[in-house]
Amino acid sequence: MKKEDKSIIIKQLSEQLKSCSNFYLTDIEALNAAKTSALRRACSKKDIKLIVVKNTLFKKALESVDADMSALYGSLTGSTAIMFAEAANAPARLIKDFTKDTRKGEVGKPQLKAAYLQECFYIGSEHLDALMNIKSKDELVADVVAMLQSPVQRLMSALQSGGNSIHGILKTLEER
Repeated sequence: MKKEDKSIIIKQLSEQLKSCSNFYLTDIEALNAAKTSALRRACSKKDIKLIVVKNTLFKKALESVDADMSALYGSLTGSTAIMFAEAANAPARLIKDFTKDTRKGEVGKPQLKAAYLQECFYIGSEHLDALMNIKSKDELVADVVAMLQSPVQRLMSALQSGGNSIHGILKTLEER
């Protein structure tokens, strides 16, 4: 590969890193062509950008970012694919779904090497379940709205039911 091509790739990766605050480093080395195509289709459906990149080029792209990304350098071994996503938990859920048919005792691919989410590092595949449970921005907003609506809904319900029972008591007393 020519030096100019490498610098273009590093520049593109750097721009992608700056524009997306969530990415996963995965190992997809043992996947055959059919499974790799299926993974790419699944990523496309879930708005996840999958890029297979050379470790040295990605390391140089990480070095060009303003933040300290040195915690990820140890994960840049073997074959590396990067999953960029706006939703923090989307790649983790995709990896879990894609590897659910793996037999017991086997290591499913793709396998999580590391993740960088909202300025936090997660190194190793043991963090996959925790990453799946991270809520997206939309889910958090929905939770906050539901929590804000809950007291008002309870108050309205109490007023309506209380109004009906008081009205019923008064009507019964009037009839007597």
